[in-house]
Amino acid sequence: MTSTERTRTYWLEHAWLGTHVEPGVAVTVADGRVLAVRREVPAPPPGAEILRGLTLPGLANAHSHAFHRALRGTVQVGSGTFWTWREVMYSVADRLTPETYLDLARAVYAEMALAGITAVGEFHYVHHAPGGTPYADPNAMGEALIEAAAEAGIRITLLDTCYLSSGFGEPPGTHQLRFSDGTAEAWAQRSSLLKERDHARIGAAIHSVRAVPADQLATVARWAEERRAPLHVHLSEQTAENDACQQAHGRTPTALLAENGVLGPRTTGVHNTHLTDEDIALLGRSRTGTCMCPTTERDLADGIGPAAALQRAGSPLSLGSDSHAVVDLLEEARAMELNERLRTHTRGHWTAAALLRAATADGHAALGWDDTGRIEAGARADLATIALDSVRTAGPLPRLGAETAVFAATAADVRHTIVGGRHVVRDGAHTLVPDVPRALARAAEALRA
Repeated sequence: MTSTERTRTYWLEHAWLGTHVEPGVAVTVADGRVLAVRREVPAPPPGAEILRGLTLPGLANAHSHAFHRALRGTVQVGSGTFWTWREVMYSVADRLTPETYLDLARAVYAEMALAGITAVGEFHYVHHAPGGTPYADPNAMGEALIEAAAEAGIRITLLDTCYLSSGFGEPPGTHQLRFSDGTAEAWAQRSSLLKERDHARIGAAIHSVRAVPADQLATVARWAEERRAPLHVHLSEQTAENDACQQAHGRTPTALLAENGVLGPRTTGVHNTHLTDEDIALLGRSRTGTCMCPTTERDLADGIGPAAALQRAGSPLSLGSDSHAVVDLLEEARAMELNERLRTHTRGHWTAAALLRAATADGHAALGWDDTGRIEAGARADLATIALDSVRTAGPLPRLGAETAVFAATAADVRHTIVGGRHVVRDGAHTLVPDVPRALARAAEALRA
């Protein structure tokens, strides 16, 4: 993915500018960045590209496991729990190769682009061949993901994940051998070989406190600190993990991470579902972020996390589609509010603008793209335009476009996605991956063969 070389102007029929919607906004772009934003432009300037509808900054999907997309539908047969779902997930992971992962991830990232997503945080832990043997290129799987994002036209933060144990004090299981580097130091050596590109940044992840022994957490945290890189961690997604951590260490997962230097403003806890009041205070005081993934959390029956309390405590919120039960950041945004309504029996915990910030600027910041997620001079020219004339969005006044986007629109209403000033989705069609549904079907079929 390269930035545009020439200056061009987009005329936005309606634009969300961080706090409100304005009609008639002209955005001048060059070399992938916004040069100028002019308001009160009632008609398209000569030569401008017209974006009808409501244009937002590009959306950020802060938590993704691309290969989980192959599970869609198959895991909805019968009953079970997170732990039974995990066994089906392992069976798909067992069949991945660098080649099949490239094909699947390209299609998944193209699906994201169609949903207005311009950057993804890929929580990547399928590192080696089945059985744990490294590939000739020890980062072949990570490189496949980076290339997939380039071919789909979106940015990626590869959150290379340390995964060493099947549980507290237990070696990795058969399915997990390909996830493990053996030690955190070996993980750090392999991860250090990954190189950033124009469209790709390299971050770190701790899979969870059950998968990285306590005495190796600091190694991962230090690797991220030395590089000023994002650090993500699955945190308290399941009560069983909390119980096991208490039994092994006499403290909560949050407290264990705090003791080992993991928490901080470049760290994001994913899910943060089953927290104590002390956990919430720790995360807030340290400015550790929270990535909520409501569609996955409800799909896996995880529970409803205390997102509102976390934000009040000082934890910035971002959003992710995680297992890709659906790929729709607008649905993730509204689900966070609606979940809180169900839990508290009251409405209006976040404004539409606050939810859009979680889906845009705060999500990009959680992935290390601090110059993205705003329509303003100097920012990267990443835009997503939502139709205001579909059966879901027609009717409300345009000035209520943010409310319409969050509480009525879906990914199907995205008409244009622009990344670095370049149209990746135009009029609802991907410009680089010509038939995304067919690409998804082929990739999933290859993993079933």
